[in-house]
Amino acid sequence: MILIVGTSGVAHAQSSEGTVVRLHLDGVVDPFVADYLERGIADAAAARDAAVLIQIDTPGGLDSSMRQITQAILGAQIPVIGYVAPSGARAASAGAFVLMSTPLAAMAPGTNVGAATPVGISGATGSDKAVQDAAAYMRSLAEQQGRNADVAASFVSDATSISAEQALADGTIEFVSSSAEQLLTDVDGQQVEVAGTPVTLHTAGDPIVDQELGGVVGFLHGLIDPNLAFIFFWLGLALIVLELIVPGHIFSGTVGTILLILAIVSFGLLPVRILGIVLLVGAAAAFIAEASRPGLGVWGVLGLALLVLGGWFLYDRADGAGVSGWVLGMVAVVIGLFFGLVVAKARGLRNLPPAAGPEAIVGEEGIALGAGLDPSGVVRINAEQWQAVTTGRRIPGGARIRATAIDGFTITVEPVGAGSLPGATRAQEIPATDARSASRPVDERGTT
Repeated sequence: MILIVGTSGVAHAQSSEGTVVRLHLDGVVDPFVADYLERGIADAAAARDAAVLIQIDTPGGLDSSMRQITQAILGAQIPVIGYVAPSGARAASAGAFVLMSTPLAAMAPGTNVGAATPVGISGATGSDKAVQDAAAYMRSLAEQQGRNADVAASFVSDATSISAEQALADGTIEFVSSSAEQLLTDVDGQQVEVAGTPVTLHTAGDPIVDQELGGVVGFLHGLIDPNLAFIFFWLGLALIVLELIVPGHIFSGTVGTILLILAIVSFGLLPVRILGIVLLVGAAAAFIAEASRPGLGVWGVLGLALLVLGGWFLYDRADGAGVSGWVLGMVAVVIGLFFGLVVAKARGLRNLPPAAGPEAIVGEEGIALGAGLDPSGVVRINAEQWQAVTTGRRIPGGARIRATAIDGFTITVEPVGAGSLPGATRAQEIPATDARSASRPVDERGTT
């Protein structure tokens, strides 16, 4: 796989001995971050840097990606230092394997390592075969680096998680250092084996160059987040429902499908639990049922309750993953408003009769206004005034007409008998000139 990596430091085009390259294992252990770490280690070795420092803060991730990272570390042509930092960080699950694979392992105060038992989608531990395989691999990594293999294996077999100080006392790490700079001083003079050759580190005071996971790959890695996956699931579902209710909105249906796919992919990389998935599916079904009778009724209330419970139980919180409370509340409010208000409005729009074009006026009847048409004038049809022409005899004002054709905004009309529209006055049936004469009183001599 080709990886695009953005660096915040100096590009290493030539030898730069005395420089320590810092790589970051943040978030889920996925193929994106695995390629980034593998490439970063290889580039640092090619540039003949002094060492690679992998700063770790992860809840775990894919077994295959974890093994890709550990193999890159074990086969590195440069010293690799693992460091769980900053304070509050963790090397859980796959992160514990990565830390144990490094020739030198360190942790910042207030961090923890462990809880590496394989977990399936049901939220329960994996099969005995999977647990034994993972425990054996953890033990082999610890033994290869001369660490306490029993404690390391307990990370898998007993889901043990220990603090930095306990890990140092148990012999599963070499240092507890308050900062990366302090760690370089602590490891100065230490001897590690690189590709079968002993190498002594001289890193005290060496500059640290950060190499970040950037570009499109960094963006995609950032999308694999417990909160974003939850948001994408519901936003994608809402857009797809909108497309189904009011067809023709290709944009909403396409975007909704993409977001739903991203959510499902993220669920596959995160420690999700079957209970949370079942609750989310139940919430989606309840909201779809609500969509058939919008207004946030019984189904809508049930959907909101299942949404909140599904979000809370979606991830294995023992691994440090979970939907935050404010995200859960925000999504519940937005989805409630969507199905209670937006869906109702959308269904109302769908039930409206289709809008008629100008051509629909052909065949409709109306009345000639003003002085009538000779051959052009103004008519009123369906409470609208139109410029009109007649191809036959003159049509007086007030006479009934029928539209026979339309050209742009001008219609062609013909007279319709001698009657008037319902509710028309007698004056409207008389030509305009006669109507004015009839409105004046006539005396007994026949003069006005």
